[in-house]
Amino acid sequence: MSRIARIAVSLLFIAAPSWSADPAAGQKTFKQRCVLCHTAEPGDNGGGQGPVLTGVFGRKAAGDANFGYSRPLKDSGLVWDAATLDRFLKSPPAVVRGTTMTIAVPQQKDRDNLIAYFVKVKDVAPAVVQAATPQGEADWKKDAPGRSHRIDLKQLTAPFASTSARNFPKLVERPSEAQLSLPPGFKIDVFARGLVGPRLMAVAPNGDVIVTETSNGRVVVLHPAVDGKSAASTDVFAEGLSRPFGIAFYPNARAPQWLYVGETNRIIRYAYKPGDRKASGAPEVVVPSLPVGGGHFTRDVAFSPDGKRMFVAVGSATNVAQDIPKKTVAEAQAWEQQHGLGAAWDKEADRAVVLAFDVGAKTPGKIFAAGIRNCVGLTIQPVTNDVWCTTNERDLLGDDLVPDYSTRVKEGGFYGWPWYYMGDNEDPRLKGERPDLRGKVTVPDVPYQAHSAALTLTFYSATSGAAAFPKEYVGDGIAALHGSWNRGFRTGHKLVRVRMNSGVPTGEYQDFLTGFIVDDGNAWGRPVATAVMADGSLLVSDDGANLIYRIAYAP
Repeated sequence: MSRIARIAVSLLFIAAPSWSADPAAGQKTFKQRCVLCHTAEPGDNGGGQGPVLTGVFGRKAAGDANFGYSRPLKDSGLVWDAATLDRFLKSPPAVVRGTTMTIAVPQQKDRDNLIAYFVKVKDVAPAVVQAATPQGEADWKKDAPGRSHRIDLKQLTAPFASTSARNFPKLVERPSEAQLSLPPGFKIDVFARGLVGPRLMAVAPNGDVIVTETSNGRVVVLHPAVDGKSAASTDVFAEGLSRPFGIAFYPNARAPQWLYVGETNRIIRYAYKPGDRKASGAPEVVVPSLPVGGGHFTRDVAFSPDGKRMFVAVGSATNVAQDIPKKTVAEAQAWEQQHGLGAAWDKEADRAVVLAFDVGAKTPGKIFAAGIRNCVGLTIQPVTNDVWCTTNERDLLGDDLVPDYSTRVKEGGFYGWPWYYMGDNEDPRLKGERPDLRGKVTVPDVPYQAHSAALTLTFYSATSGAAAFPKEYVGDGIAALHGSWNRGFRTGHKLVRVRMNSGVPTGEYQDFLTGFIVDDGNAWGRPVATAVMADGSLLVSDDGANLIYRIAYAP
């Protein structure tokens, strides 16, 4: 073959997908794995957590003007031809370090088919999933520390009362005039900079802060300065992981021997002692396989106080399971005999659940509770020892449906997804499919404004320390609301205080930290998680600005 011919063949590969690729199969793969976050053509019921992929083939990376991309992707200089898409889909973080797109397509055939599908929809008119101009005033403008909220579940709007908005926040640099607001006496400063997508945190007995960098595939250790007000240095404890998210010390945080990490496909653990800067050896695989695929990839992990049970949260694969095979009521109930009340099947098997494992046993986990669409953050409540989930609920039903929530999780409980929400409210997209579940749905304890993207909850426990909060905060929860996309007027992008009365949630929450929203299209921060330090201060991870804040009470 001549040199010119070889160059021509190379250029053909760069410009076009595999000759054997099947765009119809690619469309099916897209609907199974991508549509929760993306849309590619009208009628695909695509979500809005990612950019529109109509016309993605041949355009520059970060080329959807309506989406707020991460800085690494904006700076990548990539053009989405066949070869680049193939490399990126195989392992996004390996191609663009720090990208917020972390869901891989590992099989070559699936990638080829997807690329062929993207070629097919290259010139399709983009799907429009944008609400009409909302009426009234943006509610986020009223956000202020101490402002109380209580979602009245008897006054929920009807499904589709408003058009489903596609309104993803564009992350911007902090405006010069922007100020964060806290209740009187509180102060906020930056604790650590230069992180890559910091998510969950765990505080070791010596004050080190363990942080998962999910998009970077790493676990890092922050070493506080002598005064505890900032991180003096950072070490990479472990890397090369598959979207690590949840972390937990075992047997407890007071005397840890192991650090457990929730990867998207399994649970691993590292031998750990306070002061360790790097893992001393390879991880031990504790749970070799968790369900993967679809849009929800975070896996959080927590332990019962007696150390006998490990809880693992696994979110749903889809928005509302519309594409799983239908079962009759009798068939569904037969499935439940083995899997638990309200458990879904097919690609949603062992999804939208909290799993429970017996620590030290080699037996598979069992469903502890089902119908929890995406329990991003697991929490064990001190004193009561209740298991809590903080949950992203479903999308595409309108601006005010469905409320996200934090709730106590009852063993054997069913929380509605996908057939019901907030009790016996039936999802119209699955109408009449499970009449037998009406009256069996556990109502969540603390509903949040719909589409707030509630991620995590920490119960404030410090009773002493130079930066400790006032005593009335002890026992209350602090929840992180990451920020909306499926709402005309923005919501979230804040911390809220979850009110408790003698360990029991009242259903009320109050704004605690506000000020990240610039307008209904822009924000400069996205809080993810919190952690309490020994001095009583509260750390807040922000994977939008790639830093961690420290909140202290200093009247």
